[in-house]
Amino acid sequence: MQIQTSKKYFDEQLYLESGRILEGYTLAYETYGKLNQDKTNAIVVFHALTGSHHAAGKYEGDSKPGWWDSVIGDGKVLDTTKYFVICANILGSCFGSSGPTSETKKGNPPLRLKFPVITISDMVRAQMNLFKSLGIEEAYAVIGGSLGGMQALCVGVEYPNFTKRVIMLASTYATSPWAISFNKLAMEGIVKDPRFKDGNYEKEDFNELPLSGFAVGRMAGHISFLSPHSMQKKFGRNYVETDGLYELFGRFQVERYLEYNGHNFAKRFDPLSYIYIIKAMNIFDASRNYDSLSDSLKNIEAQMTLISFRGDMLFMPSEMEKIRDCLRDMGRGERVDYHCVDSNYGHDAFLVEYDKFDFYIRKALEK
Repeated sequence: MQIQTSKKYFDEQLYLESGRILEGYTLAYETYGKLNQDKTNAIVVFHALTGSHHAAGKYEGDSKPGWWDSVIGDGKVLDTTKYFVICANILGSCFGSSGPTSETKKGNPPLRLKFPVITISDMVRAQMNLFKSLGIEEAYAVIGGSLGGMQALCVGVEYPNFTKRVIMLASTYATSPWAISFNKLAMEGIVKDPRFKDGNYEKEDFNELPLSGFAVGRMAGHISFLSPHSMQKKFGRNYVETDGLYELFGRFQVERYLEYNGHNFAKRFDPLSYIYIIKAMNIFDASRNYDSLSDSLKNIEAQMTLISFRGDMLFMPSEMEKIRDCLRDMGRGERVDYHCVDSNYGHDAFLVEYDKFDFYIRKALEK
């Protein structure tokens, strides 16, 4: 599989939904496979909250591949011998694209909390400029899970001529109060931690000792990505072998797992980027600039493939079913295929149980 990692700087203004303006911005992106002569074989992959443009393959010296390596590659579902797959790091993230801790246009200090609030539409608008700069006027398909699914839906509504196939997994048309509540825990933990310093920390401050409030908030978020069934299956009531049962701070295996993941994540992900991205997720609502969700969805020209997971407690199947039902009620039932995967894993099933949904993606690409 041919992999190319790149960055592109746009020396132009990006007008944001809030009315603010970004005076130049950078997008990091990665491509897999080869763009054909007509530039018609591009598949756009949108990443989720903690993902990046590194969706597949391994970097030299890395033990773990990109976050969707099971799906992207030669002979895989997104077959890179046939398609040119591109994944861009979203605005606001900390993996190479412009965000609150990146340098500004003229090498000035990072904007930090003065960085403007960005929306899913802003993220997509920036990426559309990237695709246009690469000569991609129409994608063969766009696909994404969770936050990536929000971006895919945004393309279908706001750029109806860009693709004929939109594939959403484990996502929603509007972030629910339930999901916002988990994000609130993370945001509170970050901004109330004294070491956050109102966003004026140094990047290396958390290399060894992560921001503890961020780690705790991430633990809460991680719970929402799983399910009671997957927790029970993975950990049961097993206790850490080296901890005493009657020690006050002795731990069950599930507690150690949350500690490990929360603290390690807080070492590698920038806290300012995290709160900007969850803000974008919180305010996402495909109907916000329309009279209703149906009024929004009527713009869609693409064939929609919606894949939810029965055990997803973050973005529940009923939220994807609402999109399907709206399209059906408008007499556009032939434009939507809905599949609810029988999974007890939880929200992260779209990242790990690919064998339960890969044939739905293949069907969507062939349709």
